Amino acid sequence: MGHSKFYTHTIEQNRTAKIFKALAHPARIAILEYISKNPNSTCNDMVNAIDLAQATISQHLSELRAAQFIKGKSSGKKVYYSINIDNWYRTHQTANLFFKNTQ
Repeated sequence: MGHSKFYTHTIEQNRTAKIFKALAHPARIAILEYISKNPNSTCNDMVNAIDLAQATISQHLSELRAAQFIKGKSSGKKVYYSINIDNWYRTHQTANLFFKNTQ
């Protein structure tokens, strides 16, 4: 069985790959677009706006939270999602640097 080559690549290469992997699904892009236009949205808000099942949206929200693209604030049983602006800015810088260095 193969193993990851995580340690054979630079920290920046691994960080860049993690960013692009988190963004590599159209549902996650749709969710990010929705949250950016509708801050403090709940999963149910997204289910009503995006043609995906609640379980699917929840799974993608988990991925986006793990990649720190979004943050959630709990209030009772609901979680209100918003864009993690600090990480979004770092992601923008990382992507720009990647494309600049690979021209």
